[in-house]
Amino acid sequence: MKKMNRKKQAKVLRVFRAIHRKMGALLFVFFFGISVSGFLLGWKKNSFGVLQSKTQKGTASSLAAWLPIDVLKKRAVLYIDSMVKTEKALQIKRIDVREAQGVVKFIFSDYYAVQIDGATGEVLLLERRYSDFIEELHDGSVLDTYFKTTGNPIKLIYTTVMSGALLLFTITGFWLWLGPKRMRRRA
Repeated sequence: MKKMNRKKQAKVLRVFRAIHRKMGALLFVFFFGISVSGFLLGWKKNSFGVLQSKTQKGTASSLAAWLPIDVLKKRAVLYIDSMVKTEKALQIKRIDVREAQGVVKFIFSDYYAVQIDGATGEVLLLERRYSDFIEELHDGSVLDTYFKTTGNPIKLIYTTVMSGALLLFTITGFWLWLGPKRMRRRA
């Protein structure tokens, strides 16, 4: 009976080893990219402004003292249009209100951002947000941006495949570690 279990276990180990090896070879570049981009994203706020600039300080941290958002938006758009020359007009992707710092960040397409003092409307910073590009590389949505897809289908497929692969690597890797130990105990 022991030999039968041992033979079955050895067969399972061989199958898991083959799956682990083939998937590793097939997905190496993707896992390498995810690990490097994940490292950079973890350090983005400590990159001395290279990946992402620090949030500037505005003059008032009370929304009651601020200019209306539409006025701040118009100033951000005028400023970026005058400072950044591109073939197509940059579009606002999101607006990040930082009340405690007194700042509104207008995040534009092509990874640009403008930080504006909420009370005075003064432009505090124009930056290139490399961290946003790295985030899109990390989750696969860079291809959705490039191909202008709606609903992020490439990102969904990519994250599903990569998370499934990571789960399979975890299971097969654990079994490749545990299986030989169990076989030695039974021998």
